[in-house]
Amino acid sequence: MSTQVSHPDGSKIVRPFEVTNRLMLSITIPVMLASLTTPLLGLVDTAVIGQLGDPHLLGGLAIGALVFDFLFSTMNFLRAGTTGLVAQAMGRHDNVEQQAVFWRAIGIAVLVGLVFIAVTPLVLTATVRFMNPDQAVADAMSTYVSIRLFSSPMALGNFVVLGLLLGQGKAMQGLYLQFLLNGVNVVMTCWLGLVMGWGVAGIAWGTVLGESVALVVGLTMVYWQFRAVPNPSLARILDMPAIRRMFAVNRDIMLRSFFLLIAYAYFTRAGTEAGAVTLATNAVLMNFLLISGYLIDGVTTAAEQISGRAVGAHYRPAFDRGIKLSFLWGLVLASLMALFFLIYGNAIVAVLIKSADVQAMAALYMPWAALAPVTGLLAFHMDGVFIGATWSRDMRNMMMLSLAGYFAAYFILPQFMGNHGLWLALHLFLGLRGLSLLAILPRRARLQFAS
Repeated sequence: MSTQVSHPDGSKIVRPFEVTNRLMLSITIPVMLASLTTPLLGLVDTAVIGQLGDPHLLGGLAIGALVFDFLFSTMNFLRAGTTGLVAQAMGRHDNVEQQAVFWRAIGIAVLVGLVFIAVTPLVLTATVRFMNPDQAVADAMSTYVSIRLFSSPMALGNFVVLGLLLGQGKAMQGLYLQFLLNGVNVVMTCWLGLVMGWGVAGIAWGTVLGESVALVVGLTMVYWQFRAVPNPSLARILDMPAIRRMFAVNRDIMLRSFFLLIAYAYFTRAGTEAGAVTLATNAVLMNFLLISGYLIDGVTTAAEQISGRAVGAHYRPAFDRGIKLSFLWGLVLASLMALFFLIYGNAIVAVLIKSADVQAMAALYMPWAALAPVTGLLAFHMDGVFIGATWSRDMRNMMMLSLAGYFAAYFILPQFMGNHGLWLALHLFLGLRGLSLLAILPRRARLQFAS
């Protein structure tokens, strides 16, 4: 139950709501389970190719996955921006604006997806020139990317559907959709990649089928939800101030994501320059970092939804408590993951990869990958708070600052420490991201909730 309290001057309306551990976990657990299935796809893809025993195919898959990190993760603002804006509309009790946000985002998703398909040859050429892989790796990458780009409109549409559900706090529905998407993906990847013997092409087509099925089901769910409440007019959807705000938020989140992926791209590129074994090793270990990020994403999403709702409701106590509870739960998760990877990480690599050289090198660098959840926790957590509050410009600026620090370490440390220096540079980057956002949080909150 919530109440509405007007300030004496009538300029603000406060809509109190309670933030509890139950509310936090009702969002965190479903999102965590759903998110866990995504990096498991990477592990399944790696295992399918790993059974073929060719590091070149694994390298091609790693570079191909990086391409989609750039293309799709850069467009993650369609999920994150939608979540923040919908959560704020929910805090204001504005059901019509929630729908308007959804339709604006869907329009962007379709247009951008079609553009991605059209520029496939340019994407392949740019990737080969930047990564400079050997021919066998380049061929595997080209096959994977060419097929997967067909799913661009569906993948981006799924971002928007998920953003709407998470912004409304309907994490269980988001969980069902992600299970469906990734379940179809895993089954078809194994069947097409191994049983049918399609290899890299089978992995790519499995992803296309998963994205397509999930979007059809997701849009059906949204349709039935929208039938029960008033719909926005076309004029409301095309409201220019709202569109400009969405583009401003999305632009900054996109740039932030782009800068983040630049850091990961240079990390992968350094492995490419060091040889196929180092490239494969770092690619496998990066899956542990991605698993950590996706698991903590449950807490991050809870921070997004609660902070966004608190901003919309103009209710500072909920904002502060949401930050504290989400960080504490994140710390528990990050510590457990680090311990699990330290104990079982090498055994997991041995199951996934047949190459003895990759297994030996992975054991050497496993502590870096295992401790990444703890190092990156504050960055992941602050991302959720700032996305929910739509303080996207601050995220962009602090990411640029952190990237500058990363490159300073990237070009210096490996000269003295080799691949250990590369991993240390990555840890420094994660730490800088979290600390820089934390430093500006108090001032931004005071300005946001000023009477």
